[in-house]
Amino acid sequence: MDDGGFREEIPVPSLRQPKYCFKTLQDLIPARLVLYLLSFTGFLVSFMMRTDINIAIVAMVKLPPPIPAELLNKTEEPLICYTPPAPNSTEDSDANNTSLEEGQFDWNPTIQSTILGSFYWCYILSQVIGGVLTQKFGTKAVFGFSQLLTAICSLLIPQAAVFHYSALIFLRSIQGIASGLTWPAMYAIVGHWIPAIERSRFMSSFQGFSFGIGLTYPLCGFLIARYGWPIVFYTTGSIGLCWCVFWWLLAYDAPDKHPRISMKELSYIQSNVGNTMVGSKGMRVPWWSIMTSLPAWAIGITTFGRIWVHYTFIIPGPLYMKTVLGFSIQKNGVMSGLPFLCSYLSSVVFCLLADYLVNHNLIGLTNVRKLFTAVSQVIPGILVLIIGYLGCDIVSVLVLWFLAVTLITASYGGAMANVVDIGPNLAGPILAFAQTIHMTASFLSPLVAGIFLQENTSLEQWRKVFAVTAMISVGTYFFYQAFGTAEVQSWNYPDGNIPPPHTESDLHPLKSKENGKKDDKEDPAEE
Repeated sequence: MDDGGFREEIPVPSLRQPKYCFKTLQDLIPARLVLYLLSFTGFLVSFMMRTDINIAIVAMVKLPPPIPAELLNKTEEPLICYTPPAPNSTEDSDANNTSLEEGQFDWNPTIQSTILGSFYWCYILSQVIGGVLTQKFGTKAVFGFSQLLTAICSLLIPQAAVFHYSALIFLRSIQGIASGLTWPAMYAIVGHWIPAIERSRFMSSFQGFSFGIGLTYPLCGFLIARYGWPIVFYTTGSIGLCWCVFWWLLAYDAPDKHPRISMKELSYIQSNVGNTMVGSKGMRVPWWSIMTSLPAWAIGITTFGRIWVHYTFIIPGPLYMKTVLGFSIQKNGVMSGLPFLCSYLSSVVFCLLADYLVNHNLIGLTNVRKLFTAVSQVIPGILVLIIGYLGCDIVSVLVLWFLAVTLITASYGGAMANVVDIGPNLAGPILAFAQTIHMTASFLSPLVAGIFLQENTSLEQWRKVFAVTAMISVGTYFFYQAFGTAEVQSWNYPDGNIPPPHTESDLHPLKSKENGKKDDKEDPAEE
């Protein structure tokens, strides 16, 4: 009797559910939030591994030939903004000149530009391949293996650089192929996981690349100043490998494959994603129509100009801060990276402002796209030209540098958003077409800079680099001004016919779905 009473009393409290058990805490963290963090950190790590060499190469190469005294004395205007240390001088100079130590490799500016641009040769070509591989193997495999391969190459770069610069170019090209797969892979997973009303917020995770650039430069400057340039690649490569572990443990291609997702969240995703058109899977891609579309070309060409000015700041920028401004490697990293840390916030502000102008009918959608594209290209193009003529007014140079990099992000409310405007059912193919055009600027920009800086790296030569950048950035915008539009193109639809405009369903598609729950229940086929 006593044993029976014991068994009746004790199990009651022992079986009582804890107030905060592991399962309860797990359900408080949506799987979509985990995917957002994986996407954000994934692009952050990806851009760390692709941009680390931009600052590291400043410390890797030997100093350029000194500017001849007769050239320095030829003009009253200074050609560099620091006093070059005397030969064999060991005395400490000011903080701006501590970066002027001798590097390890005797690579001329053309070789340096080839190394920096080699990443983007194959990056362009792998965009379409990424889409095909993602369809076959899924985002988890494609994104995961691309990051893994990029990280392994980063770890091998120090040995490759010592062996020969051609080996370094080879590794950077492999990284370009792998990294080119990441964008189409992540675009593909959005449709499976994220309801339409959440997609704009989720796409902000792609801006992890801004944080990646912004963190990489100061981090690399700190590491190089204390431990030397090889540690940079060991650090970013190791971070990439660690990220891959979390990716393989936590990422899944579809919600119904996720072992830890709550039934409530799974039901929410399936009931909302099922009502949206995701990539029009059964629709044939009208490649000829896209490739002969002036609005599509307008996006590709104008973004070519934006990428050109953007990568002038990203790739040759640190070299300018060293050879003209005379910044130490650590100060170089901070000043190069700080504007990109603010780029994420500025992109959010620009996108919110663009939505506000459209939603309140203050400006038409086409004009909003053109306005923000002009802000992202014309103003930075003019600013970069002015920077070259500010001479050694370093404070003004840095202010305009910061402003130009920040304004470039206005493109996310301009031409970049225009991809979805002209073909919402074909945004992926349009993006692939536009990126094939505009990403060529990512290796042409540093290559042209290397040609101008072949003889010397004086302020006079940098003005030529900035002048070409300004002409391309501003000039390509006018093609978009002439042919850019936010009107949906006829080839966006399977039958080639644009639906009648100004219908309630066209003007408020999301609102009608949200408020029309009763209709959705009456037509289960739409589920």
